[in-house]
Amino acid sequence: MSQSSVDFDKKPANNVRNKQLDRQLLTAIGYFSITLLALLCLLPFVMILSSSLTDESTIIREGFNIFPKMFSTEAYRILFKYPDEMIRAYTVTIMVTAIGTLCGLFLTSITAYCLSRKDFKWRNKFSFFFFFTTLFSGGLVPWYLMIVNYLHLKDTMLVLILPLLLNVFYIIVMKSFMSNIPEAIVESAKIDGAGDFLIFIRLIVPLSKPALATVGLFIALAYWNDWYNALLFVSNSDLMPLQYYLYKMLGNMDGMRKAMMGSGAVVTTSMPTETLKMAMTIVATGPILIAYPFIQKYFVSGLTIGAVKG
Repeated sequence: MSQSSVDFDKKPANNVRNKQLDRQLLTAIGYFSITLLALLCLLPFVMILSSSLTDESTIIREGFNIFPKMFSTEAYRILFKYPDEMIRAYTVTIMVTAIGTLCGLFLTSITAYCLSRKDFKWRNKFSFFFFFTTLFSGGLVPWYLMIVNYLHLKDTMLVLILPLLLNVFYIIVMKSFMSNIPEAIVESAKIDGAGDFLIFIRLIVPLSKPALATVGLFIALAYWNDWYNALLFVSNSDLMPLQYYLYKMLGNMDGMRKAMMGSGAVVTTSMPTETLKMAMTIVATGPILIAYPFIQKYFVSGLTIGAVKG
């Protein structure tokens, strides 16, 4: 066998080996970059957790650190001083978030489905009506009077659910996703005798899981973090959600501190204002962070690929 034929046989093997090395190098760089980015995203949360377990005087003297230099649970002791109130606030928030997310997601998806159907005669008119509400609003005073004087929702659970039930932006996002679902799926179901509601429940909803998971997470976050509606319409402590309860607690702490300073009293660091803020952040964001990984898998779209063949 000549030397040239041997060199020719080695070239393909070398090319395959070089491609494998390049692929492994690229994979290693990708994993390293993603790991570094994940650590950078995790760093603020670690600092908040560390600060909530640090003594107040240490934070005032040295600032925030990644690891607590002077360990203290004083902020959590004050935060859970009245556990019954905290549990009640958590219960109200969980109930409002669960009910509001399910109802809001259903109304958003079924509205988007109607607007995405090309055979819906008035879909352009309704789309303009929804879009028009994003440009103009009646203002705070008419809205407050309508909720309190006409709908009589003050100090009720519904006042925490209804104002956030529909969001036009989420309707537009859902409508755009459902418009990409092939019409052949709907047409084949109609040929088989299925009605519109059955098509929506049995076909459109399963194919829209990525959009439903994303919009559902946004709706749940809006309900979980809402405190403004409670500030306006809730005076009953039994209906106080978690965010408003923490807001009032922090306001009372600041008010006590300012009152002591105004009276000329010596303000000590026994009142952990900064660490209490960090502890409130952990208490308020912990459950929603735990729920996020269970929804993350639905964020990858493309479930309709291969649904229609031909």
